[in-house]
Amino acid sequence: MNTIPPGGGAPGDGLLGLSQRLPPQNLEAEQALLGALLANNKAYERVSEFLAPHHFADPVHGRIFGAIQRRVENGALADAVTLRAEFEHNGLLDEVGGTAYLAQLLTAMVGIINAGEYGKVIHDAWLRRQLVDVGENVVNRAFGAEPELDARQQLEAAEQTLFDLAKDNAGEGGFIAFEKALTAAVRQASVAMSNPGGVSGLSTGLRDLDKKIGGLHKSDLLILAGRPAMGKTALATKIAFGAARAVLRKARDADPNAVPRGGVAVFSLEMSADQLATRLLAEESRISSDNIRRGDIHQADFDRFFAASRELQALPIWIDDTPAITISALRTRCRRLQRQRGLDLIVVDYLQLMRPAAGTKPESRVLEISQITQGLKAIAKELAVPVIALSQLSRQVESREDKRPQLSDLRESGSIEQDADMVMFIYRDEYYLQQQEPKPIAFEGRDEADRQSKFEAALDQWKKRMEEAYNKADLIIAKQRHGPTGTVKLFFEAQYTRFGDLDTRHEGGYGD
Repeated sequence: MNTIPPGGGAPGDGLLGLSQRLPPQNLEAEQALLGALLANNKAYERVSEFLAPHHFADPVHGRIFGAIQRRVENGALADAVTLRAEFEHNGLLDEVGGTAYLAQLLTAMVGIINAGEYGKVIHDAWLRRQLVDVGENVVNRAFGAEPELDARQQLEAAEQTLFDLAKDNAGEGGFIAFEKALTAAVRQASVAMSNPGGVSGLSTGLRDLDKKIGGLHKSDLLILAGRPAMGKTALATKIAFGAARAVLRKARDADPNAVPRGGVAVFSLEMSADQLATRLLAEESRISSDNIRRGDIHQADFDRFFAASRELQALPIWIDDTPAITISALRTRCRRLQRQRGLDLIVVDYLQLMRPAAGTKPESRVLEISQITQGLKAIAKELAVPVIALSQLSRQVESREDKRPQLSDLRESGSIEQDADMVMFIYRDEYYLQQQEPKPIAFEGRDEADRQSKFEAALDQWKKRMEEAYNKADLIIAKQRHGPTGTVKLFFEAQYTRFGDLDTRHEGGYGD
């Protein structure tokens, strides 16, 4: 078969030209590496971290490398003599001339010091072969090999395959000098000391939460969970706006006209972008979103609403309201946004509405959620940004007398709890107390006066508890990998679904 060099062939050769090319390989490098390994097993240390038997283009070479690998890692000698005994009776080397081929490999050795470079050449050729396979799969799918995948799903599947290939073969990692790690730790402590409130990470816009967790830290996956109507979305958007304001303020401190490099990406899977924008404007202008939606506002309210929109439009926030987005599509969009605009925080509302990578079919819902949370954690580490993912809680909370959430209340809790660096629950006692208002019919007594007395006593007790819980919310930090757990008291205005700092010095007033 005639081969066409890379980039060769006449215009229009297309798939025919591609099919006539030999797959990328370097058999001379494979022979030279194996010769170096047989001559001196210490050369194995130069390739052990990244090279595996399946990386070799010649399967015989892969089998020889696997045999060397097994013996060296078991502390045994791997040379032409010891391997000859292993291969002599199994016939695995017959196609290349038998065990005499081991002696030929020794003559192919150029130098032990070059073993690492040989290994990199072999690994690079393997990666190129994988890319060829990916390209062929893309072409075959486009021609209808998997008709159940539409064009967009095919794109996501290709992106996922490429990401997995890049992630598994990034060539990164290894030891970091302790001196370098200490320098980074001192630098982070210096930042925390110089910032108001000792915040070393990105500010949440909530004073007491920043004080408790030190801000939002790079590469962390944070889970914010709660039952419906607790205000998960409102709190997440409050944090998103607080982070965006911090990014804008930092840029404007250096240049009053600066356009910040970075910002916040919000993936709103439940609400549309305009619905989320309406809610945010309602919170900022303190106008009921229900009144805005019905047009039941006066000119003065609308002027305040418009002024709030002018103030907020400078904030570096991007909203993606794609329903049921896959983890691979989310990753691709975040990588693109980071490259083009910069990225400091990702918010996902909420993770149970996401789908795993296109082309994957998890056996159970628990496994599906596990793939999603692992994917979100991988995105946080890859892009070096915090990721906040909202999560629903199971209904078992409602069946308990004490309705404060626990880690076991997380839906598919095992994977979420395991992958998260921090788990926070939003809880409002006021919400449940409203449903417990005493009714006269529920009380018994000797006579009407006795029943009325018991009812009024219970009603007074209920009102007292309602006053204590009014406009208050608890943010329960149930897990924090890098710090203490505990509860942060927050202010909550139900009319505007707005969270803020709790001013305990003025009887629970708003402290923003």
